[in-house]
Amino acid sequence: MHWFRHRLSSERSFKPADGQLKTARQQTGHGRRLSAAAVALALGVAAAATSGAIAFAPVSASSTLVIGDLAPFTGPDAALGGYYDASCLAATKAMNAEGGVLGHQLTCATFDTRGDPADAVPATNQMFATEPNLAMVIGCTSDEAASVVPIINSKKMVMFCMTGQSEFDHVHYPYFFRLVPPDLAESYAMVAIAKYDKHYKKIALAFGNDIGSQTFVHPAIAAIKKAGLKLSANVTLDLTASTFRTEAEEVVQSHPDVILTEALGSADATFLSEVKQLNGGKMIPIIGTSAAISPAFYQAAARAVGASAFAANFHADNLVTATSGPAYQAFSTALLAVKGKVANAQTGNFTTYFTAPGAVHLYDGINLAALAMIQAKSTDTAKWKPLITTIGDGVPGATVVNSFAQGVAALKAGKKIRYVGPGGPTNFDAFHDSAGIVQIDTYTSTGSVQVVGNISVAQLRALSG
Repeated sequence: MHWFRHRLSSERSFKPADGQLKTARQQTGHGRRLSAAAVALALGVAAAATSGAIAFAPVSASSTLVIGDLAPFTGPDAALGGYYDASCLAATKAMNAEGGVLGHQLTCATFDTRGDPADAVPATNQMFATEPNLAMVIGCTSDEAASVVPIINSKKMVMFCMTGQSEFDHVHYPYFFRLVPPDLAESYAMVAIAKYDKHYKKIALAFGNDIGSQTFVHPAIAAIKKAGLKLSANVTLDLTASTFRTEAEEVVQSHPDVILTEALGSADATFLSEVKQLNGGKMIPIIGTSAAISPAFYQAAARAVGASAFAANFHADNLVTATSGPAYQAFSTALLAVKGKVANAQTGNFTTYFTAPGAVHLYDGINLAALAMIQAKSTDTAKWKPLITTIGDGVPGATVVNSFAQGVAALKAGKKIRYVGPGGPTNFDAFHDSAGIVQIDTYTSTGSVQVVGNISVAQLRALSG
């Protein structure tokens, strides 16, 4: 799942102390992987450091509110940071143009987890140590969520996370919110595309060895079995490797109809190139996760196997997002206004940001939180956090608003509001999860994303459990 830039003077990026993380300019390699014992140790240290923590105090009058973007900005999953930075820059620019939140302007601060728990824990602690006016946190991907969510929650800080890990379906963190479905649902969606849309019979799996990618594997295997399909091969791709010829040969020799995959950075592109070479110069169809809907992924894959061949053999599941209407118009206008300022943004295919779940849903999360502050007339988290679900899910008689500006106007007029952004309406459960509808995406040979179908709730449920 999802380029580093020099920050403007009004924005701040994480600069670690000696012995901690390095910025993207100082370090381009991927971070080390932790053993289970090391992860436990890191969590224990973090818990000890944050035990007894209390919520941040409301910020002083007219001070700038900071949104912490806690995500990979370097390493194989560095593309994700760009989406999250885009959501923050777009939302805050639109809000500041409307006078900000209760007299406060807003800004974004990036903190690089490098997609690794070993780096994510110190990045999170540094974020709290250096940002006294921190208002909320966005990002926290599947790579590092298990290690950072408990820390953020202990600080009583609202977070909108893009993790798909299923553990958050049944462990309640009061300050955790998620506008995307768990990875197991996305695994079911990939198998559903193979079975119901493409009618494939034999499926190979090729997922990266990172935490986020590996969470798809076991649910996919279970769904393949339940669908009555055959698992022809299951290979793991080391994201630090420069060749995957052994894994590619195993997959090709198993003669699959399709390969389900997520291995970000350069891994998938290299793997697919070697598959094509070993398969007599012919692509084997692939189905990717929603993380494959990214400029970086498209450009790397198109270079590796050819744009036309890639586009003709690629599908991915994705969350349904609006592509027209007032909510989408507000989002796209805000996003265009920050083009060229987004961390890690690809120069040639910015259009993909307009439908990327990371950009769309975190933009919605930021708007929900900001409108909750305005309705509560307070930046005190204890007062505005409960209003996130109220404004998202709506109450009887609520006026639907599709942008921050509309929400502010309606609240000033004394109205109850329901915010429906480009990610669609929310339906939060007891764990603050709000899952959307799944669509089937592909690319044109020029890199534009096309929606070619949908996966129904009934089809997903038929492959679950």
